[in-house]
This record gives sequence, C-alpha cells and structure tokens, in this order.
Amino acid sequence: MMIDRRTALKFALAGCAGMLGARTAAAAGQSTPASGAMSKRTAFGFTFDALEGSSLQLADYARHPILIVNTASLCGFTPQYAGLQQLWSKFRERGLMIISVPSNDFGSQEPGGIKDIAETAQHQYGVTFPIAAKTIVRGPDAHPFYKWAAAERPADVPRWNFHKYLIGGDGLIADVFASEVEPMDGAVVAAITREIGGAARSTN
Repeated sequence: MMIDRRTALKFALAGCAGMLGARTAAAAGQSTPASGAMSKRTAFGFTFDALEGSSLQLADYARHPILIVNTASLCGFTPQYAGLQQLWSKFRERGLMIISVPSNDFGSQEPGGIKDIAETAQHQYGVTFPIAAKTIVRGPDAHPFYKWAAAERPADVPRWNFHKYLIGGDGLIADVFASEVEPMDGAVVAAITREIGGAARSTN
C-alpha cells in the first residue's frame, strides 16, 4: 500500500511531538507511566544488632534525630564517650537518640568482645544510650547502613573512630561530624537543636 507524502508527514510530526513530550516531562522531573515511581530510601529502613541481645531498629526512632557514632575502646577519642553521655542527658527528653556502633576497623582499637565493650562504655564512662554489636563500618563488608550513608555522602565516610552521622527526623543525613569534633562542640549542639525543632514542627 502506498502512503502519500501528506500522510507520511503527519506521522512524522506525531512521532516528534511524542518524543518532545517525553523529554519535557523528564526535564520537569515527571516520570512516564512505564518508568514508575521510586521512593528515596532513608536510615529508618536499617537495623543494628544490639550489643546484648535483641536489635536496634532505626524505624523505632522515626521523626526523631539520631546520632550514630562508630566507637572504639582503645582509641585516643574514647573519652568522647563522656561527651556523648552529656549530649544524651541534655537532649534525650527532647527526642534525641544516640547509638554507639563499636568497630574494630580503625587501628584494631576494638579487639574485645561484649564484656570488654560494656566495661569501657558503660562502666568506665557511664554510658546509658544504646550500644550496637561490634560492626564493620567500611569496605565491601560494611553494615548496610554504612553502605547507604557512603552512597548518600561519599565525601563524608568514616575515616577513624568516633565519626558522627546525624540523621534528621526525615531519616536522611542532616549533618556529619569528623572524629576530632567533640560531642558537646557548639556545631553539634546547634545541629541537634535544629533537628529537634524541625521534628517538633513536623508533628504539629
């Protein structure tokens, strides 16, 4: 069957219009029906094993800020446990959660087991916030939370013990603090105060 030039031109214009519409939708951040919609993953989808039984499900603290700190018992920064406990005492009633994540990844400075970790954190420094089981926080075998955090903030991955991720009430990384930054540093306190305020507004 022969198609005249006028009909062929009509088909060509229709095809161009369809392609242009698809490109415009993509530029506007819209998805085509075939592409579907994907929700952004948040920290609330992760769980840590607890130091002594059970688990620490981050979803239990949804809509509240969480400070997640990879810790070690034999590190020069180990005294930061005291500052973390101060932070916990200051903000706990306002919704802050702190989770210590012991790790032997840096300098092999967390070589012991459950009793050794508890002795340092809970008995020497009086820690009362939750402590996870010893965890790998970097490399291909890292805990899923740390893999997710590395993908979210590749320039802010842990480089030593007592690196701090502040998770906002929306489950995304709100701020990151290097090992050298003390828990009671003004920048940390300000960031937590800001996130607590944001979490409070979202519940009203």
